[in-house]
Amino acid sequence: MALMLKFAARSDVGKVRSKNDDSGYVGRYLAVVADGMGGHVGGDVASASTVLDLVHLDLPETPDPETVLPDEIQAANLVLNELVNANPKLSGMGTTVTAMLLTGDVLQFAHIGDSRAYRLKNDVFEQISHDHTFVQRLVDEGRLRPEEAEIHPHKNVLLRVLGDSDASPELDVAKYPVQVGERWMLCSDGLNAVVPDSITERIMRGTASLEETVEDLVETTLAHGSPDNVTIVVFEIVEDSPENVLEPELQADGFAEPAPDTGQLTIAVGGDLEASAALIRHEMSKRPHLLVGSAELATKTGNLPIVTQRSGEKRAAAILTHKTPDEQSAAGNNAAATDSFRQRRWLVPTFLALMTLILAVVCGWGYLWTQTQYFVGNQDGHVAIFRGVAQDLGPIKLSHVDSVTDIPLDALPVYTQQRIKTAIPAPDLAHAQTMVNELLVTAKQRCPVIVPENPQAAGNVPVLPPYCQEITP
Repeated sequence: MALMLKFAARSDVGKVRSKNDDSGYVGRYLAVVADGMGGHVGGDVASASTVLDLVHLDLPETPDPETVLPDEIQAANLVLNELVNANPKLSGMGTTVTAMLLTGDVLQFAHIGDSRAYRLKNDVFEQISHDHTFVQRLVDEGRLRPEEAEIHPHKNVLLRVLGDSDASPELDVAKYPVQVGERWMLCSDGLNAVVPDSITERIMRGTASLEETVEDLVETTLAHGSPDNVTIVVFEIVEDSPENVLEPELQADGFAEPAPDTGQLTIAVGGDLEASAALIRHEMSKRPHLLVGSAELATKTGNLPIVTQRSGEKRAAAILTHKTPDEQSAAGNNAAATDSFRQRRWLVPTFLALMTLILAVVCGWGYLWTQTQYFVGNQDGHVAIFRGVAQDLGPIKLSHVDSVTDIPLDALPVYTQQRIKTAIPAPDLAHAQTMVNELLVTAKQRCPVIVPENPQAAGNVPVLPPYCQEITP
């Protein structure tokens, strides 16, 4: 049995704010609420960008259903970072996101911030999302009671949000098996900030239609003063049947958006915002949906964030190729896979080649430096001068014998022998030869004194070592 969403939505600026920073979207398979932050600078931009970047997921089938929603939200976050880089005045902007995607008989859930998701199922009404706020952490840690959190002065301080503060924000991700008849509500914190959950539950249970539910929730929020924007998305799980496709009151004007002609498509590819807005309106007009808040205003006026402009360019390029949506999706997936494979195929060899080159240069330079060094050491029991350093690099020897003297090690004091065996470094050959001459003097001082038994007899004088012959008595 195929399932779909039956839905209603509404957004209101509230009693205090001058503009609406909330955005919401709901269709047959996707529901999203985003509450923008950043005051007068970019809250509406952040929420509209994020919501409009997700609407393409509103399809009966999506690739990688368990990961596509958080992946797309992370991609939207990168775009928010690009927006800030392009316009530093938007620095600090961000948005909450609470989104649900119906894949078969499972709702995929992704959430960050303090917008909320509630469920009414099997006569149980409960909050599904978890607020990423400072006071909620205090409650979780047992340092604050829930009733105290409602009046805490810092209850609106967010710990996690989509925006330019984090390149890879941590999302809450889950999946929920669904059944026909259960109801869900997504809302910005403008609702729960002034309306107790008990009243929200009563309205969710007591209203006859989803439209009535949305209207009552928003009007109740306004009646309580509504200092913030409020956005409500309500949907019910129903069977995918013709009578559930679209209720008459959801026939929005945007559904009649004409298809852009080839000239308009070419303009959209070139980056024209108004043409991109027309493309997005046309695409969404082909399926039942409701778009509310700043995202709705952006598509109607054409004042689209960069992410939407890029989406429009991609849509225009796809339409110009005259491919069906399935062909576009397959081509896009294949192209992305091919590009990704090519990038991976060349990235690793290039990196390895670069590292090999760097290593070769370093090793070559290091070896050349070692060959400018000298040391005095032991060669087969004799003092010798070596060129290089007295270490080996695995099988590679970093020194070789330059010259061997006639001075035996055992002709030197024990301490000097030990120093020579461990190598005595010299900065150049001249210093090494000077050290050898000093060792020769030390060795000659230790030459044996030989007195012949019969000085008159020829040939009875023992032969002295070569290094001692110069001082033969």
